[in-house]
Amino acid sequence: MNAAAIEPRPDPRADALNHWLREIDPGFAPAWPLGSDASFRRYFRSRRGDQSVVIMDAPPEREDIGPFLQVAGILHALGLRAPRILASDPARGFLLLEDLGDRTFTRALAAGASESALYRLAADTLHALQLRWAQQGPGLEPSGLPAYGPELLLREVRLFVDWYWPEAWGHAAEPALRSEYEQAWHETLAALPELPPTLVLRDFHVDNLMLLADGQGVESCGLLDFQDAVLGSPAYDLVSLLEDARRDVSPQVQEALLDAALATGPWPRAAFLHHYRVLGVQRTVKIIGIFTRLARRDGKPGYQVHQPRLWRLLDRGLRAQEVAPVARWFRSHFDRAGQPCAR
Repeated sequence: MNAAAIEPRPDPRADALNHWLREIDPGFAPAWPLGSDASFRRYFRSRRGDQSVVIMDAPPEREDIGPFLQVAGILHALGLRAPRILASDPARGFLLLEDLGDRTFTRALAAGASESALYRLAADTLHALQLRWAQQGPGLEPSGLPAYGPELLLREVRLFVDWYWPEAWGHAAEPALRSEYEQAWHETLAALPELPPTLVLRDFHVDNLMLLADGQGVESCGLLDFQDAVLGSPAYDLVSLLEDARRDVSPQVQEALLDAALATGPWPRAAFLHHYRVLGVQRTVKIIGIFTRLARRDGKPGYQVHQPRLWRLLDRGLRAQEVAPVARWFRSHFDRAGQPCAR
């Protein structure tokens, strides 16, 4: 193999990132990659003396770091452990962040940490977020956050017919079929009872939670990947935590934490459960579409390994009476494993 064959590919964004770091302080070491996520963002790490930092690379033509900055400020005002912003350059799409370490809840669980203890910490952090939001939220300029209402929820479930349907059936969904699908969702979402909106992080699960050694109680739970936060149902983030697309959560933990949320939350039990059941199905359907899109459009097929789990979650969720119109549509077109029904 000749030398040209093993030369690394040019990476103009990484070069620009390192130039930006040197502008901030020539003492920063060249950054090295940590990885990417399901978006177009990438992450790097660097050091300056004994200080470790993380750098977010968010190409401005693909990603806007403004929401991350806004929500980080809200979380800090609520006394929660989001990474501190050390420097930012929205025009170039770079953020210099406090390094919260490598011990995600996922890694802690893999190393043998107690599932019930970690999930309790996550649920306690969510409970603190919602209570503090109820007390302080009106003073934190929430008007810029999108409302997580029927319009946005419906836009998300369209990802299923846009991406998974063609993958499964081999052709686009016909207009009449799409209309039936949307009508089922309209009927289901319109029946949701009123609940006071709260700050919803939307990707509240163990991959995005950090176990921190320098904090006590909820201050030992670091929060990541919150730039898509909205104002919506207090049930959504609990669904995200307990009906995880990437990990099977034990039924005992799910039951205990749902019972605790019903016992300690300020919402009517029946209304909260109605939201929990509907939004659990909505989220699962959305993610089936997103993971298919990541594989087919974005060249990231690794997420497809989770599709069987998602269909198990969906099969269970569709048994709830609150989603009966949606269940009828799915049972007409797919079996319980996500395969097309014979026509």
